[in-house]
Amino acid sequence: MGPRAASVAAARRLRRPSTRRAERRFLAEGFQAVEAALAAGRLTELFVGEWAADRHTALVTRAADTGVPVRSVTDAAAAALSETVTPQGLVGVATLPDVTLAALSARPGSTSLPGAVRRGGPGGNADLPTPTLVAICVAANDPGNAGTVIRTADAAGADAVIFAGEGVDPFGGKCVRASAGSLFHLPVVTEPDLGATLGWLRATGCRVVATSGHGTRDLYDAADAGELDGPTGWLFGNEAHGLPADALAAADAVLRVPVYGQAESLNLAVATALCLYASARAHRTRERGAGENGTGARSTAAHSTSPARRPADQGRGSAV
Repeated sequence: MGPRAASVAAARRLRRPSTRRAERRFLAEGFQAVEAALAAGRLTELFVGEWAADRHTALVTRAADTGVPVRSVTDAAAAALSETVTPQGLVGVATLPDVTLAALSARPGSTSLPGAVRRGGPGGNADLPTPTLVAICVAANDPGNAGTVIRTADAAGADAVIFAGEGVDPFGGKCVRASAGSLFHLPVVTEPDLGATLGWLRATGCRVVATSGHGTRDLYDAADAGELDGPTGWLFGNEAHGLPADALAAADAVLRVPVYGQAESLNLAVATALCLYASARAHRTRERGAGENGTGARSTAAHSTSPARRPADQGRGSAV
């Protein structure tokens, strides 16, 4: 099957955001993305190039066994579907998740657990507990960073990633590849209205924490004070402009990631990882403390194991 085949041409149109939105489908390129889409029950079609057929035999067989149409195509056709310089020869078509802010709220009988999941299912809409850790990218403008944030949030055990305001499409090719399959592991929501996102966070009991290089407090001081123990929604701005003034004003706290050396700042993905893992660690410390003494009190060990800081120099802030 060559580049001009009808099914290849139809799939190639999914490279356009308007087509993705209209058809509720998107392309998942590469082994990790295809494997994750298959595991989540969201793979609807698989295109396999000539050399990829031999390299990924087990995955292709698994897809066929589950009833996914597998289409053998020429390497030229596989390249036509790809958005990379070096195509992997494996491109899947997956369904867009049917997840909204309302769907992320607790349902009757669900239990709230820090970092609990959730996720997946053919519609990406499993029975979700009350969110306790959510990453919100406000006006994200770099698809590679956006995908890395999704991957980082997944690794930290976050309940969801929300793309608020106008920005990148998280289901575009570069973002999907950067997420390394994590796009299929947790709910990813696009919400153009930042106000609606903030309202939803409040309604679900999340404390809203914004990140800024000009934050008056440092991330680790806030963690040591127990401010990250509860449900938290982290607001991250884009690297060019940071968070808009209305987002900063609406937050319960504005924290900075300290920079102790001479670097101007940290990039968005690194800053996101530090913030989300600080929350994840706080949640797990609280759980351990509750298990040991029957209360939700913080363990004193949490204060002695925070990342070391210079006593006389709390560092500059990183803009994220």
